[in-house]
Amino acid sequence: MAQSMAAALAATLPAPSATPATPQPKYEAIPASMAKVIDIEAEIPITAVQLDGMVVTKIIKHAREAPSSTAHGLLLGLDLDGTLEVSNSFPLPNHTHDDDGKSAKTIARHQASMLRSLKEVQGDDSVVGFYQATTLGSFFNQTLVDTQAIHQEKLRHGGIVIVHDISQTARGNASFRAYRLTTTFMDAYKKTNFSTASLINHRLTFSSILEEVPLKIRINPLLSSFLDTLTESVRSSAGDARPGETYQTGVRPSYAALDLETSGMTRNLEQIVEAIDSYRTEEGNVSYLIRQIARERAKADSYVAKRKEENQARIAQGLAPQPEEDVTRLFKIPTEPSRLESTLLLGQIDAYGKSLGDTAGSSLVKMYAAKAGAGI
Repeated sequence: MAQSMAAALAATLPAPSATPATPQPKYEAIPASMAKVIDIEAEIPITAVQLDGMVVTKIIKHAREAPSSTAHGLLLGLDLDGTLEVSNSFPLPNHTHDDDGKSAKTIARHQASMLRSLKEVQGDDSVVGFYQATTLGSFFNQTLVDTQAIHQEKLRHGGIVIVHDISQTARGNASFRAYRLTTTFMDAYKKTNFSTASLINHRLTFSSILEEVPLKIRINPLLSSFLDTLTESVRSSAGDARPGETYQTGVRPSYAALDLETSGMTRNLEQIVEAIDSYRTEEGNVSYLIRQIARERAKADSYVAKRKEENQARIAQGLAPQPEEDVTRLFKIPTEPSRLESTLLLGQIDAYGKSLGDTAGSSLVKMYAAKAGAGI
């Protein structure tokens, strides 16, 4: 009955007039010569990094829950007027060295899936860099350099790497620093030439591989209001409270700053010894290869000198000289080994040394304070 009534009402309505189809607009591709002119933000260099408060909490949470100190992930955001605003992040699966090819494919699939999901919910899906958790201030390694080099080649402004020091956070100091590779290092990296001569020409040391970018943390108004409520003094509910204890705050007092941190100093010394041993091993391997290169070059030079003497003797006898042969085919002279690994190990030793100096200095002050408080 209802269907027949609806059909009758539809029949009484006037037939819809056929509206002409509107032509779809046609868009032409932007010429390559005009792409840089239209992209104004690409011409403004990045001078600062702004890290959202939510990203800070995500990185700290991931670093604490990770099975090792190699927690890493991607940073998402946009660049605006010279400031790289990082508004979101997500962790990547832990990389294992047992099967590098399989791990790389797993990480790539996870990254593509996350970016696709963020795009579906209209979230920030523009990669602007990555973050890396470290301990005791040492973050110089081949993986970080290779990942950052790939980002600086593919991303518009090169991207940045945020280094989070877990050991500093455990002592109550949230350590976040932003870095990117220097132009001189990228020049040598593209040529894959880290020989002694290349390091001298580019003036490369462990301190000139990365350059630090100023970083600031942005907290939204809701989080600021929440922190204000935690630090606001409220009247205590205890009836027998003394006059000085009438008010209390939502944040409980922490006495972690009074810890002498002797265990951290021991671990720091162990890391320095391990880094020095690795450096000595790497230098021994490089020295062996250099001696092998010197022996092969001496053989090649001796062969060339002998051939020249033979040709001079043949010319004196009126005979045609023998053709010169390609020395590289007769003698396989190895290429000079890369000094990049040694340079990165020196950077690790320097970072461990600075961390030990900071820890030892603060621990020494605490020991003197404890001694004075005990009246010794």
